[in-house]
Amino acid sequence: MIDIRPATGDGILELHMSGRITAADYDDVITPALDDALARHDRIRLLARIGPEFEGYTAGAAWADTRLGLRHWSGFERVAVVTDVDWVKTAVDLIGFALPGPVRLFALGESDEARRWLTQSLGSIHMTDLGGDALHVSLAGKLDGEAYERAGQELDAYVHEHGGFRLLLDLREFDGWQGLAALGDHLKLVREHRHIPTRVAVVGNREWERLAEKVMGRFISAETRFFEAGDFDAARAWIG
Repeated sequence: MIDIRPATGDGILELHMSGRITAADYDDVITPALDDALARHDRIRLLARIGPEFEGYTAGAAWADTRLGLRHWSGFERVAVVTDVDWVKTAVDLIGFALPGPVRLFALGESDEARRWLTQSLGSIHMTDLGGDALHVSLAGKLDGEAYERAGQELDAYVHEHGGFRLLLDLREFDGWQGLAALGDHLKLVREHRHIPTRVAVVGNREWERLAEKVMGRFISAETRFFEAGDFDAARAWIG
């Protein structure tokens, strides 16, 4: 049995699973609810509560689950799984990395914490106009697709007003991406604006950030240079 709570204004869909899940549960309950939610939201955040009375899936339900996941693979921005069932937790740990967005496990008594996690901002992209066609872009925390969507709109507005610019990319507080979809959004943003910066200074403190600067230099037409975190002022001076 599956009980669905309609998606809220935040694009959150909550489902409670109990007993043995059948193909009919997918055809009659989950699939229509997901189709409706994704018709109103580009991506949704899902809370799945799986209690101790959960008995698993029939073969037909397992196949329906696979088909549904493939069909809406890019539609899940974030997933919270609330359960104390050990084998379910193990399964989530095994497949969570393959989902486009972040997946997090919560105990049954942590439903409110799971809902808060689904609504909170996990990372942010801040843009500061430094004047003289120089732009400071700071990435903080772990970024999700929503952060890139907002940043893309802000960057488009800046480009419309300034045209080409010099970019100071600040990665000192950047912790990575919340899943594969966010990484894809990052690459899309770079690809769509790759010919616009005339010079890019990358400031960070990890070896992979230094490597990212070298890789970036092969895909964008701008002159690029990496600076250690303590050399922020030098990076600011270098972009002019």
